[in-house]
Amino acid sequence: MFRRAFWFTAGAAAGVWATTKVNRQLKKLTPESLAAQAADKAVEAGHRLKDFALDVKAGMTQREDELNDALGLHQDPDRPDNVTALPGPRRLRAIENDHTTHRPTFSHDRNEDH
Repeated sequence: MFRRAFWFTAGAAAGVWATTKVNRQLKKLTPESLAAQAADKAVEAGHRLKDFALDVKAGMTQREDELNDALGLHQDPDRPDNVTALPGPRRLRAIENDHTTHRPTFSHDRNEDH
């Protein structure tokens, strides 16, 4: 008699557990639940993308500072938006020694119909 009661109780408990599990899964598949899950994943992806963009921006700023230091470019606080420029003598020297520039001249208008 106790055996039958034990197995009956075990079967009933397994049935309740399985029914609860199936109902939970069915609720997860309702359109409202799927929409909420998609919205949560989109927000999470947006946060990850924002963090990535901030990391890239910080890396770019750091690398730009390293390159400016290596090239001797210094920021002038009197210039608008802290625009960087080459120092005067180095810039003039580079322009004066540039003999490799060759600009071809064209005798016709490229926009002309032929």
